[in-house]
Amino acid sequence: MWYHGNLIHVEDSAAAVGGGDVSCNLNGVQLSGLAVSKKTADFLSFDGSVGVYAGERLGRGIVTDAVTTPVVNTSAYFFKKTSELFDFKYGRYGNPTTVVAEEKISALEGAESTLLMASGMCASIVMFMALVPAGGHIVATTVCYRKSRIFIETVLPKMGIEATIIDPADVDALEHALDKNEVTLFFTESPTNPLLRCVDIELVSKLCHSKGTLVCVDGTFATPLNQKALALGADIVLHSATKYITGHNDALGGCISGSEKLISTVRTLHNILGGALNPNAAYLIIRGMKTLHLRVQQQNTTALRMAKLLEGHPKVTQVYCPGLVSHPEHYVAKQQMTGFGGVDSFEIDGDLMKTAKFIDALKIPCIAPSFGGSVKTGTALPNMGCAWEEAVAVEAAEVNMKMEFNEPLVGVDDPKTIGALLVAATETEDAPKENPVDGDAELNVETAKARLPSAGEAESLNSQPGSDTM
Repeated sequence: MWYHGNLIHVEDSAAAVGGGDVSCNLNGVQLSGLAVSKKTADFLSFDGSVGVYAGERLGRGIVTDAVTTPVVNTSAYFFKKTSELFDFKYGRYGNPTTVVAEEKISALEGAESTLLMASGMCASIVMFMALVPAGGHIVATTVCYRKSRIFIETVLPKMGIEATIIDPADVDALEHALDKNEVTLFFTESPTNPLLRCVDIELVSKLCHSKGTLVCVDGTFATPLNQKALALGADIVLHSATKYITGHNDALGGCISGSEKLISTVRTLHNILGGALNPNAAYLIIRGMKTLHLRVQQQNTTALRMAKLLEGHPKVTQVYCPGLVSHPEHYVAKQQMTGFGGVDSFEIDGDLMKTAKFIDALKIPCIAPSFGGSVKTGTALPNMGCAWEEAVAVEAAEVNMKMEFNEPLVGVDDPKTIGALLVAATETEDAPKENPVDGDAELNVETAKARLPSAGEAESLNSQPGSDTM
């Protein structure tokens, strides 16, 4: 680890990991590994402390006695004389507030460098354009964020870039694509959105690197706490910082982390294209990261309890959660993750309209098209778009995503309350009231709560053979 000014950089990601055990706390959040070097102060040996202090406590590029990092709202920077030309020069190239947020993410991911941009899609697009040459070839997975898929299949071909789309678990298809083409980049989410499929990051990284192919993992659904993609062999890890990292539904942002060489290449194109993160958003991301470990701890525990509850419910036909033994990549997730996150996707017994009625009947979860934060419990109905957009229906059918599929994110709410409301919503046949939180709503909450395992019972279930806790 070396220091430039007051900013911390990891010199060698492999060296940073060597000899260091990866441990996890009782709630399944990874505590150490790539994120911390032996040269780092002892108080940064825990991911929670990294989120609070990295980029700030050891010094920052902003001279102030303020405990919190200030927002630097400026479009340009002046310098006293030509020999003191400031690094950023212009607001599109960087901002001191943004640098603090980037340093925190780098520390959590064990990356040499991180680049924050205006959104997750901005980060994805600039990364593709910077690292994949015209006429190049990429491999991506079928199950991923729809806008990423659209860009890969409709925009990249205009640049002469071809794409091979494979199932997340089809290693043979990946090997075939690598043998048949000169593949520049393998891009995947893990876990994927919305079916929560998991890719064996270590395995695919070895296969790709043997052919000179870069690996980029979108770890948004995992968070830097539950999964260390770079330590597993990936070259780049990408996040929609809008989601867990910021965590409060009040800022957009996206980031990529990796080696200084790769991130610098992307940064050069980013400085041309724009898409700079607003410093006010950077401040909110810094704020959000200070409670990231607490939120993820709660969500890991609550979401797994909800998954077990839903899997045993007679009106739920399928639950998608990497923490369940029934999940197709459960053992992959168990191997590379220390917690399974806060999203549980599931299908209820019924059609699209019955599923919509179920969602409308939920009293606490917000109905929204994206979980742009993680404090509040929310839910989405991805396939509602199938009713008016044929392309959505085709893609849903391709990955066997049924009309009755919905995708809730648990927040930091009381698990028993959320469980009770989910159960009650499956039993409602009446039209919901306008008020999403109605104290007079006729819900048999006590009966529903009785169906939810207690924390102790859930722990007992998790410790039984064939079931795992993280």
